[in-house]
Amino acid sequence: MNTSTSASTPLLTQQLLQHLQGAPLQQMAQRLGTDTAQTQSAVEMALPLLLGALGRNAEGPQGAQSLLGALQRDHMDAAAPAAQGIGGLDLGGLLGSVLGGGMTGGAGQGGDAGAILGHIFGGGRERAEAGLGQASGLGANAGQLLQMLAPIVMAFLAQRVRSDGLDAGGLGQVLGQERAQVQRTGAPGGDLLGSLLDQDGDGQVGLGDLFKIGGSLLGGRR
Repeated sequence: MNTSTSASTPLLTQQLLQHLQGAPLQQMAQRLGTDTAQTQSAVEMALPLLLGALGRNAEGPQGAQSLLGALQRDHMDAAAPAAQGIGGLDLGGLLGSVLGGGMTGGAGQGGDAGAILGHIFGGGRERAEAGLGQASGLGANAGQLLQMLAPIVMAFLAQRVRSDGLDAGGLGQVLGQERAQVQRTGAPGGDLLGSLLDQDGDGQVGLGDLFKIGGSLLGGRR
């Protein structure tokens, strides 16, 4: 498949997009009732949003340690099988769990996707879903896409922790660099992320009007 990623795409986002090419994107598109091109475009917005919000959450030592603990406790099983051929990420198992109704499944397969989104976005979850829905054209299906992607993102980060031997500080640094690159390079979803995260300086997801943000993205997408 021809992808729209470029050299400006942040590293973690680019790696995840590569993992999702082919059958995974087709499966997600089928579940969402959209074509593959629209699904990929939405994923290209959603991944920086998820990773950037995690980067904000892991800014401080306590937040980074909490995230590391969650990855080690709940997501290492999905990150373990190196024989999967995609860098140790059991993407097939994760998608099977999520698409098969396992969004509220056990921690061994990524845990409850809704709970993961709650931890990532806090009280801003509904606003994040609404903004992504308008920016991507998915509408109400944006929340379903984020639920599909959240366990995948967490398992991917767990795999990075395992393979790179990251401690809490290293994890926070990797995510902080990703967030900075998302906002600096104009990657898809970067404007939405910036509006989400920079409404205030207290480390919480901003409470801005994401419907207006989505409209501005649609009107001036780079």
